[in-house]
Amino acid sequence: MFYWFMKNLVAGPLLKTVFRPWVTGAENIPKTGGVILASNHLSVIDSIFLPLVIDRRIYFLAKSDYFVGKDLKGWLVKHFLLGTGMLPIDRSGGKASEASLNTGLDVLAKGDVLGIYPEGTRSPDAKLYRGRTGVARMILEAHVPVVPVAMIDTEKVMPIGSKLPKVRRIGIVFGEPLDFSRFEGLEGDRFILRSITDEIMYELSRISGQEYVDVYASSVREKLGRR
Repeated sequence: MFYWFMKNLVAGPLLKTVFRPWVTGAENIPKTGGVILASNHLSVIDSIFLPLVIDRRIYFLAKSDYFVGKDLKGWLVKHFLLGTGMLPIDRSGGKASEASLNTGLDVLAKGDVLGIYPEGTRSPDAKLYRGRTGVARMILEAHVPVVPVAMIDTEKVMPIGSKLPKVRRIGIVFGEPLDFSRFEGLEGDRFILRSITDEIMYELSRISGQEYVDVYASSVREKLGRR
């Protein structure tokens, strides 16, 4: 109810009026059934604008750190995130990573839409970086299609480190669904997982126009002193 209220009556109409997002390829999103939207990640506002321009509800996996605040602000942030489709996950690795995978698989098993940023973090410089293979495992284990999504110019609206957005137009491009059913049963093969992930990243680079860099964005951000 909160999600519908915010999207359709409060935040959605206001944000669409101010930022006037343009959209192409929305018809590529299946009307029903589980599907992964694999997006590039330029700004924190990506998770705000992407749900606004599609008819179906979308769930994202978000760092559990965002949900642990004990004061009033922390309580408000936690319930806002939960109300807008954010699901807390632990990114510490090992068993936590497996639990995160299972959280995503649960969303897909219910026939819902799961939003994933294969780069794992925001791009530090608007380039596209190497994808993490977790998205490929979800595709093969859930037997769902994946739709590549390119967020355009969101980093210009709210760059990393900024507290207030700048008013300018953004774009969202939905590519054609990618079918990896030919690899069914091979979710344990790391070479297959890397191949699938690289194919997704290639398509993201093509539809976004971003330069692709074959290193992890997290490594670049650490060198730059950004978390």
